[in-house]
Amino acid sequence: MIGAALFAAMVALIPSYSGLEPAAMWTLFILIFAAGLWMTEAIPAFSVAILIIGLEILILGRPGGVYATGVKDWQMFVAPWASPIMWLFMGGFVLGQAAQTTGFDRMMARFVLKWFGSRPSNVLLGAMGLTFVFSMFMSNTATTAMMMSVMAPVIAGIDKKDPFVKALLLGVPFAANVGGMGTIIGSPPNAIAAGLLSETHAISFIEWMTLGLPPAIVLFFIAWLYLRFAHPSNSETLDLRGLEWETRTGSLLPMWKRLLVFPVFILTVLLWMTGSIHGMPTAVVSFIPITIFAVTGILNVAEIRRLQWDVLMLMAGGLSLGVAIQKSGLATWLLGLIPMDTMGLLAIAFVLAYITTLLSNFMSNTAATNILAPLGMAVAVGFEPIVVIPLALGASAAMCLPISTPPNAIAFATGDLKSTDFLRGGILMGILGPVLSTLWVFWMLG
Repeated sequence: MIGAALFAAMVALIPSYSGLEPAAMWTLFILIFAAGLWMTEAIPAFSVAILIIGLEILILGRPGGVYATGVKDWQMFVAPWASPIMWLFMGGFVLGQAAQTTGFDRMMARFVLKWFGSRPSNVLLGAMGLTFVFSMFMSNTATTAMMMSVMAPVIAGIDKKDPFVKALLLGVPFAANVGGMGTIIGSPPNAIAAGLLSETHAISFIEWMTLGLPPAIVLFFIAWLYLRFAHPSNSETLDLRGLEWETRTGSLLPMWKRLLVFPVFILTVLLWMTGSIHGMPTAVVSFIPITIFAVTGILNVAEIRRLQWDVLMLMAGGLSLGVAIQKSGLATWLLGLIPMDTMGLLAIAFVLAYITTLLSNFMSNTAATNILAPLGMAVAVGFEPIVVIPLALGASAAMCLPISTPPNAIAFATGDLKSTDFLRGGILMGILGPVLSTLWVFWMLG
């Protein structure tokens, strides 16, 4: 922490930058300090987010200091915690937790997988397809853990020397990572980008799907084809009797509670996707599952405590950092440093998307987006979505290492994979993800 603070001070506070006002200078210090802590993991990622808000209040929010003029100006730095995008993401967490608690996720996975037959390539497609769809609407970490549990009996029935074991173990996290690109609630980077864009170019749930889902689907099939041919099965059929085992998760709950999850899940998703028809904001729709599951007892105190509050804190810190960068004038100053005329908008989008992908392989993709998305907003004034959305999508394409994403770590924890097993497929996704996302978004919006 001391090293990160000293480095941030040396870069932001000691040099004399032309046109950099004191408020922007201190914001630059906070940005570099936070980036150093996120990259070194000196403290947990959510702790960095809380520290960001605290420093903003202390340095920028103090009346008579370098920025604030009124006694309530500090509130702009905590306002993101109650922003609509936070409630939208919490609605996704609640849906996922309810599915886990009642066993709805496992029940659906086992039911659907039986329809894909026993051919190895079809089983791989089914497992990856289910993971992809679930990751669009619930935590990709929870989805991966669930699918690993469902597929465990199938994997156990395969000879450990069969290369197809690696195909199944890699297919689930790869599909979980790219599945998160498809919706606003699919991954925290998406929510951060949508939150930053809300004031200039508000992106609806269905609009994000039109921008994020097509490149995600292309990456999904590329990953499936790669795994199918890189790790072919030695058998023509697989033993799927393990899928007949019925999960006991949620079995102590009354049947009506277990069955209620399905219609609420479908209703919530449909309302999210049809906001232009009924006019209900997506954040307001999130209160439907939150309210119903709380009132009916499907989610009790224990389940609510298990929600990923650290991710919400991390998102809030990122959005608050974006507020400081915009309001302090740092965004305008940074804009003047980039040769927009010589690089062009598309080139800038490519560069930031690939930088985000690269950083996300070594640190939290949420933290990487927190650092770079506000910069994308600054350098593309008037065209922010063309830069910020590919940047967020690129964060989900980082999967070269076991530590790159929680889904990768869960698959690696099985003990049947080596670090190098992630590398070839991860590089393929890391190269194609940003370029597909950038070109698609540019074609749709440019």
